[in-house]
Amino acid sequence: MLWNLVYLLIGLVVGGVIGFFVARHLIQKQIKKNPPINEQMIKAMMTQMGRTPSQKQVNQMMKSMTKYM
Repeated sequence: MLWNLVYLLIGLVVGGVIGFFVARHLIQKQIKKNPPINEQMIKAMMTQMGRTPSQKQVNQMMKSMTKYM
C-alpha cells in the first residue's frame, strides 16, 4: 500500500514536469508564429501619443520587445 502511494506521487511529479515543458514549448511556438505586436502597431501607438516615430525608434522598440520573448 505504501508503494502504491509512492508510485502515485512519482507519477504526478513526472507528469507535471512533462506537462510544463510541453505547454511551454507550445506557447513559445505560438508566440513566434503570431507575435503579439508588430511594427504597424508600434507606429500607430506612437502616433496616438502625439509622436511621429522614425524607423530607428520603431526598430529600437521592436528589438526591446523581441528581447523578452
